[in-house]
Formats: sequence, structure tokens, C-alpha cells
Amino acid sequence: MKFYTSLFFILYIFAFAKAQSAFHNFGDIQIHNQGQIGFHIDLINDGDFDQNLGLAGFYNTQNELFVSGSNQPIFFDMEVDVANDLILEVAVGVSNFLEFIDGRIITPRTEIPTYLNFTNNGNYLGEADPTHVDGYVNNDGDLDFRFPIGDDFRLRTMSVLREDTSFTSYTGAYFFEDPNNTSTLGGALTTSNFQNTLSIISEHEYWDLDGIMPVRVTLTWDEQSEIELLTDQLSSLRVVGFSPALNQWVNLGNSAFSGTESEGELTSDVFEPNFFTAITIGSILRGNGSINVFTIFTPNGDGLNDTFIIEGLETSPNNELFIYNRWGVEVYSKRNYDNSFSGQSNGRVTVNESGQLPVGTYYYVLKLRDQEDIAGPLYINR
Repeated sequence: MKFYTSLFFILYIFAFAKAQSAFHNFGDIQIHNQGQIGFHIDLINDGDFDQNLGLAGFYNTQNELFVSGSNQPIFFDMEVDVANDLILEVAVGVSNFLEFIDGRIITPRTEIPTYLNFTNNGNYLGEADPTHVDGYVNNDGDLDFRFPIGDDFRLRTMSVLREDTSFTSYTGAYFFEDPNNTSTLGGALTTSNFQNTLSIISEHEYWDLDGIMPVRVTLTWDEQSEIELLTDQLSSLRVVGFSPALNQWVNLGNSAFSGTESEGELTSDVFEPNFFTAITIGSILRGNGSINVFTIFTPNGDGLNDTFIIEGLETSPNNELFIYNRWGVEVYSKRNYDNSFSGQSNGRVTVNESGQLPVGTYYYVLKLRDQEDIAGPLYINR
């Protein structure tokens, strides 16, 4: 039997709030268009509650509320006004819009599938230090998305800027803790291990981002990030990612930045999130002897950014560059690299008669005679 939300149904829940500690769904509930349901007690969902329109609200001015059960409820519109937080023990979906009014939404950081799930390009408003998701958020869609995530009472958003318009998923969380001693990501992400194009990695915070499609990412900082310890020039900041394959932090670029040392944001070049355990903010070497790798180029013949550029190679003669595809097959190599690679293979792989490589992520290894070798992802976009 299917229940239809109405004034009677809402009053029914309110009337029995004092007689039970939770509303427990074993059956099939659907909120129809213009319907509204308000939960002032916990929700346990062991039935079907995922074909909804209308509004579901969670309200409590004194106590925390819990959502649990074996099945994910998916709401069309949702609002949260729970002073002592709404705690998710099962994933909850929002297919249209969420409004933060009071309190945070808490999701477990050790059980990533239990997240707040924005489906079908769902969105939100009202995020702030006291009103955000403390834990993991998932986004299913084909539009850019800013994750309303934070840690404790600290909002630190992260945005994904999609390069591909296909419908894809990304999952993210923010951690205000030292990456050298992570609480949930499997141990130390040692900040002293980094490419020699980098000079320092933040020890205050990091983000976890999961997804299989290439994106640009925008990270934010505030006074507690202590950006002044990383650099005195914001142009030297870089998004960096910890590569488990290389066991080091890799330069993911700086395609845009804005703000001051006390507040701002930084956008990466294109990379694939699943190749990195965590991402955070670092800064690059500047001055004599520095080598700077630009990890995205667009060989489309427009005369702009048509080749793979590595600045500072004149400081390290007799270098050798190798480029591999995602399966580890060498597609290009050159001794004494001269910034001439335009996406054309000279290795064992040829895609067409011209040897042009397809759009995607590749890996470069730059061998240097008098410095440590440099390696990392490279993205070709036409």
C-alpha cells in the first residue's frame, strides 16, 4: 500500500512523535507534487522512499536527529533545521534542492558510501561555518558543482569544473588535519615527499576527491590555512595531489587564483581524481634553477598552448623526457627536450596515420642529470 503525503499524514507523524522515538518505514511511501512532510524525530527507512516530489524537512531545536535503515531515501526538496545536527547512518539523496537552515549534516568519514547524495544535478543554499556537510558528499550530474563540505564548524568548499559533459559522479570531503597523520585515508601522506617543482606542502588540511573523469578543481583557504607559510606570492600556489604510485605529492597546477593570504581560492589544471589519495595546496620553487611543468596543453593548432611546456630546462642539460599512456605504454620520448611535444606519438603507439594521440591523461617522466627526476600526470585536451 502506498501512502500519499497530505496535511493528515503530517499531523499523524506529529501526533505520534511523543509516543515513538523514530518514524520507521517498512513499506512504500511517496511524497507527491506540492506535498510536505516534517520529521521531528528520527527516520528509519527499511522500505521504498525514493520516488518523491514535494518537500521533506527535518526539524528539532533541542536534540540531534538520525536517518538510518537499509535503504536510501531520496527527496526532491529537503531542508534541515536541526540545531544539534542531522546524522546520516544511511545515504540520503536530494534530486532538486536542499536548504541549510540550522545545524550540520554529519556523515561517517570511514564509510564513504554513506553520504549526502546530490542526484540529477541537485543543488543547495545556506552553507556556512555552522551549516554544511561534515563528512562526504556525492554529486551525480553533468554540471559544475561546489561541494558544501567542512570539518567541525569550518566550511571549506571544493568545486569540480567538468571537462566532459557526460553524466558522472564525484565524491568529496574536507579534513582539517595534518596529511602526515591522516585519520581515515590509510596512514601518512608525507609532505616532505614531493616533486622538485614544488617547495612546500600544506600541513594543515587536505581534501579527498574521488571520480574517474578528468576535472579541474577549485580549493578554498581561510586564515586557519596559514597560506603565508606556503608563499608570499599567490601566483606561486599550486593544487597538489598525493600520488600513491609515485609516493609523493605532484604538482596539479594553477590555472586561476584570487583573494588574499587570509581568504581566497585556487583552481588546478585538469587531472583524474582517482589517481590521487588526497589533494591540498602547496607552492612551487621560484628563482634560479627552478623547473616548472605545465601539465595541460591543447594541441588544436590555434597557436595557444599547443605544446607541452616545461620551464627552466636550460638549467638541466642532457635531460630526457618520456611520456606514457594510462596502460604504461611509451608514446613519446626525446633527449634534451625542447618544449616541442604537440601530442604526436613517436613511440610504439600510433592512433592514426598522423600519430596524433587522443584526448586524455598521460604520464611524463623527466630524467635530469643533476636533479631528482620529475614525474606526474599530463592531460591532452583538444
